[in-house]
Amino acid sequence: MQQLRGCGTALVTPFHQDGTLDEQALRNLVSWQVSSGIDFLVPCGTTGETPTLSHEEWLCVIDITIEVAAGRVPIVAGATSNSTRDAVAKAKEVASRDGVSAILTASPYYNKPTQEGQYQHFKAIAEAINKPIILYNVPGRTAANIEPGTVARLSELPNIAGIKEASGNLTQIAEICHSVRADFAVFSGDDAMTLPVIALGGVGIISVASNEIPREMAELTRAALQNDWISSRQLFRRYLPLMQANFLESSPMPVKAVLAMMGRIEEAYRLPLVPVRRDTRSRLQKIAAEVGLVAKSAAAAPDSASFYVYENWAAGPHKAVLHRASCGHCNGGKARPAGHSANHARWHGPYATLAEARQVTQTLPSVLIRSECKCI
Repeated sequence: MQQLRGCGTALVTPFHQDGTLDEQALRNLVSWQVSSGIDFLVPCGTTGETPTLSHEEWLCVIDITIEVAAGRVPIVAGATSNSTRDAVAKAKEVASRDGVSAILTASPYYNKPTQEGQYQHFKAIAEAINKPIILYNVPGRTAANIEPGTVARLSELPNIAGIKEASGNLTQIAEICHSVRADFAVFSGDDAMTLPVIALGGVGIISVASNEIPREMAELTRAALQNDWISSRQLFRRYLPLMQANFLESSPMPVKAVLAMMGRIEEAYRLPLVPVRRDTRSRLQKIAAEVGLVAKSAAAAPDSASFYVYENWAAGPHKAVLHRASCGHCNGGKARPAGHSANHARWHGPYATLAEARQVTQTLPSVLIRSECKCI
């Protein structure tokens, strides 16, 4: 189990718009992950929308991942249930596959077992299979925290080999690192906690962000494991906004939205997950562009906006002033400012180009003083 370290991707499960499994997109995603230097792959975890997969689809996703990876990286297959009997059956079924290196299994959700109940649950799984088990502690989703004392007890079982820790509690993670056996692998379950977890003795990250940036997350993690904290912090600072953005709404909604922007998958989910809100999408687009995942929106060309000419003879010399439609000095250039009636002022436009608007000013009476607003 010592070889399982570094950055593993908690793979999304691509769907078509009709809700069916997009096998080709999954194959492409796995191939890209491996060629980008990811250390291992984790199909059918929470990020894979596994609760919405049928039994056949669950096995299909794992089998495709094994096939495409072709032994180049380890495969840690997700197998979770809140029924111990079902969890044992799933673990036995997937552990029988030659390409599976380890099993990831989360605390039973919804029924909120005690610490002893969780111990007995994981012990039953461990005794049923002969492959390493990675515990998955994510109390925000399961409502059942695996406390450090329970992890220490479980680490005494020979094939319980590690834990993905997503409690967000650094004190708890420090206690786990201190209390487990030396070869027990502690992985961060939160991208933003990667560096502190490694600093405490962790061996890597099971990552959401590496769906989008596999090479960068792998490099960040390896640098930290090699005590190259300068390089790892530089990468961490650059990609932290993306890591945080992936949790603006329930995962994997934001990460699938970004992958769709990148052209890697269709943006399709299964209920109860739905597309991200419009404001979230705008933030994701901006962050993805800032880190170079998608092209930045082209800046508007000077002549691409609408333009207006405002002719005013309310007092003093007559004026015609050229404004951009977005001008804040004249109510956006789209309406007559308050206090000016049609008897005292007139708007001309909109005009599609600046050249066209300037030409119009030349047709106005010569007594007018023509100028351009500073918005131009």
